[in-house]
Amino acid sequence: MSAPCRTRTVDALYANAGRGLGRAFLDQDFADIRRVIDTNVTGTTYLIHRFVRDMRDRNQGRVLITGSIAGLMPGSFQAVYNATKAYVDSFAYALRNELQDTDVVITVLMPGPTESEFFETADLLDTKVGQMKKDDPAFVARQGYEALMRGDAHEVAGWANKLQAMMARFTPPGQLAQMHRGLTEPGSGKHH
Repeated sequence: MSAPCRTRTVDALYANAGRGLGRAFLDQDFADIRRVIDTNVTGTTYLIHRFVRDMRDRNQGRVLITGSIAGLMPGSFQAVYNATKAYVDSFAYALRNELQDTDVVITVLMPGPTESEFFETADLLDTKVGQMKKDDPAFVARQGYEALMRGDAHEVAGWANKLQAMMARFTPPGQLAQMHRGLTEPGSGKHH
């Protein structure tokens, strides 16, 4: 007989799961597609469900969910990744609304391209976005943390990303997909 599961009280949860996948959707291996969905959608949703119920019951806690500005636009050559981040962004806003009468804070961090191994593991190194200058991860994390501590609904880290997020609200989806294509199409980088 196993011992009862004891959980520690979590006061702050950072749901920062993220896996990318570049290249054309139909050229991707479905096992890789599934891994992105399982990490970004299922993993994030499970983690939040597992710990935030206790926060609600205690009427205290803070959750920083890492979405992305990619979730605001159709992601040509990153179709699954952008779709999963659209889910995460939307989910965070919905959960925040459900918890509006509690003292639990839900903040979604929506960074743009950030310096990490993401671009290598997503097979995006030969793309324009893979080769461009990216945000410092410490800067992005600090922006998210400060927004969480203020109780903000969301934080788009960096002025260029704020401008891009604002433009996404007023740009037709077809045009956004074409703009995204210019950044993520295989071979679009300078050094290939």
